[in-house]
Amino acid sequence: MKLIEIYIHEVTRRLPEKNREDIALELESTISDMLPDDPNQEDVKVVLEKLGNPVSLANGYRDRPMYLIGPRYFDVYVTLIKMFFPIAAAVSFIIVIAQFFIGYSGNEAVMDVVLDLIGKGISKVIEVGIQVFFWLTIVFAVLERVDKGNDDQPLTSSLKKWTPDDLKNVTYLPKKKAISNFEVFLCLLWTAIAATVYFYADHLIGVYEGGRGELEFVIPAFNQEVLLRFWPIVVIMIALEIALSLYKLIKGRWTKRMALYTTVLQLIETIVVIVILVTPNILNAEFLSYMADLFNITNDQFKTWLLAGAIFLMISGAAYNIFDAFRKASKN
Repeated sequence: MKLIEIYIHEVTRRLPEKNREDIALELESTISDMLPDDPNQEDVKVVLEKLGNPVSLANGYRDRPMYLIGPRYFDVYVTLIKMFFPIAAAVSFIIVIAQFFIGYSGNEAVMDVVLDLIGKGISKVIEVGIQVFFWLTIVFAVLERVDKGNDDQPLTSSLKKWTPDDLKNVTYLPKKKAISNFEVFLCLLWTAIAATVYFYADHLIGVYEGGRGELEFVIPAFNQEVLLRFWPIVVIMIALEIALSLYKLIKGRWTKRMALYTTVLQLIETIVVIVILVTPNILNAEFLSYMADLFNITNDQFKTWLLAGAIFLMISGAAYNIFDAFRKASKN
């Protein structure tokens, strides 16, 4: 019958040409055995419905998968994307900021600078995300086709078949103790912003003047030459912050040890910032005069208020971060 011929054609056209004739004969014999004597059109439809969609049936004859990444590798694939993307995105954002300020002339309006950085940063993050997705997909698609495993059981992160013994390596993780990849990304992003502000403070922090939506940077708040005397210590702090962020990504949960590392790092950073702020001539004299005149006080008074406020905020922020780290680490 015509329906049977069309069905067999729909199956075999999706198969390698060398196998089509044999499979067509096999299917024709199978359908004939399933049909009653003197079948009608409805009998044929019932049999073909039992055999199912020609695409699914053809897939059963193929020696390679019809999907790009199947259930065997999909969980590992998604896990690696979630792991690599925050790191790649944060690193790319840091590179964008560094490249921008290397060629920064200091003449652009602050709003233009901010919008330009945000635009370039988002564009770079999207580009890196596509690259991570593309290359991981290629790798796992190749693995899917060279793997000779004869089942679709998902593999573990070590690319081995799951066994009950794998449960010994699994630790129950309460939601309140979990560290998300987004949290790690924010930590890395904040580190990049802080590093940029330090190395380019004379272009970013200070007095802006202007109107009609355009601001011009006129007086830097810091004496950059004095500020950069501490660059080796600052670089070490940046490296420690990045290391802690990567440690969070690997562990994926708050622990007492991680809270202790956070405490030590927060204390060191607070001390370093305080030492920098109380260094003589750290603030630009012209900036002090401008701000003191603005508030109708002396230069020394404004300097005292500014440094006291900055130190208070730094200590408060560090105290909160330490408290929050131990609070999360102690949750059941």
